[in-house]
Amino acid sequence: MNQYLKNIQPEVDKTIEHFKQELSSIRTGRANPTMIERVNVIAYGTPTPLMQLASIAVPEARSMRVEPWDKSLTKEIEKALVSADLGVSVSIDGSVVRVTMPLMTEENRRDLIKILKEKLEHTRISIRSIREKTKEDIVSAEKNKQITEDDKFDFQKELDKEVENWNKKLNDMAEAKEKEVMTV
Repeated sequence: MNQYLKNIQPEVDKTIEHFKQELSSIRTGRANPTMIERVNVIAYGTPTPLMQLASIAVPEARSMRVEPWDKSLTKEIEKALVSADLGVSVSIDGSVVRVTMPLMTEENRRDLIKILKEKLEHTRISIRSIREKTKEDIVSAEKNKQITEDDKFDFQKELDKEVENWNKKLNDMAEAKEKEVMTV
């Protein structure tokens, strides 16, 4: 692996990891805690991820139970979940917040697939911009006589091959999520 690929690998890994988190936030017909655990709740004047404020349980396939460790945050948690616009219904039952997933219709599933494809495209654009910046670095290194012209072409070819692999990985992840969403 050339030095240019080594330099961008952490940034690409971060981009792919972000895409994984985005995928986990797309709901399927089943309740999944990862869908809500990163929702920011205003707690003590500071936005805090829900997973740091409460335990999240899945008692049934289509519902989640959020039990705050500090019962005074119940209203704030409810407000944050409603404003997150996740397409779920939220209600308070004593000191527990209940999150119920509606039945998935064909139309809901199609809408979620559109959102999935948008997220995939945004991630591809990020990868593309990383690639373009790296190509510029390679060209400028060749102009400054730091690498030879042959090295430039080899590095660019290797970069394009890696970008192709990353895009394939992203596509595979998106296809798996699409199957999960479309499964009735």
